[in-house]
Amino acid sequence: MTCEILTSRKLSGKKASAVVCALLFAVGAVTGLASAQKNKPVGRLLLGKVLDRQDNPLPNAVVYLTNNRTRAVKTYIVGPDGTYRFPALTTSVDYEVYAQYEGRKSDVKSVSQFDDRSQVYIDLKITTK
Repeated sequence: MTCEILTSRKLSGKKASAVVCALLFAVGAVTGLASAQKNKPVGRLLLGKVLDRQDNPLPNAVVYLTNNRTRAVKTYIVGPDGTYRFPALTTSVDYEVYAQYEGRKSDVKSVSQFDDRSQVYIDLKITTK
């Protein structure tokens, strides 16, 4: 179709070359953009451990993650090794995270939208009895 348009209008050699180059550039730009979006990470991964002050894991601690824009809260109950993970977090939102274990809380930590890491590690420490 492109060749028919070019020949029917009888463009001069320079104009035809310019049109073909522009079309090839546009197709390449769109293809490159689509490819870049496919390889882009889906979101941010927040992970870490809930530990006591001696760095021992605190199994069954509950980790709370708050979306600062919507105030929605997600929770995660840690396993025997004390690890937690919140995958696919929106990168354009700030979050706050803290843990609770047997009525005691860790300090609240923040994950900023301006932090460009795809994986953020935050260990949460709780003083136990």
